[in-house]
Amino acid sequence: MLLKLPKNTKEIHWTRHIKEKMREYQLSERRLLKILKNPERKEEGIAPDTIAVMQTAGRKRPYEIWLMYQIKKSNFKTQKSKLKGEKIIMISAWKYPGKSPIKRAPIPEEVLENLEEVLKE
Repeated sequence: MLLKLPKNTKEIHWTRHIKEKMREYQLSERRLLKILKNPERKEEGIAPDTIAVMQTAGRKRPYEIWLMYQIKKSNFKTQKSKLKGEKIIMISAWKYPGKSPIKRAPIPEEVLENLEEVLKE
């Protein structure tokens, strides 16, 4: 099965590594963008300044599809883009058989933002 590999746009840059993983795991560009926009779980990535997001798939034999990306500052601004002046770099994607353990207790983003503000003062 030949997959159509994604092309770089102003908003998203696809690395060679993720293109290879898309071929290996038979993941489409549309599927990864769906995971990016509607993740079931979001964690800090293994690499510095990265984010990992996940969605479950499969019914009889459930598995998880993970996507690791990074947000970089950029010089462009468009009216369509929600990320003004930011570019998403898609780094890697993989399938995890079964259900992966949660690394830390989920904390609401509002609480984390409040904590960061308190710590800055």
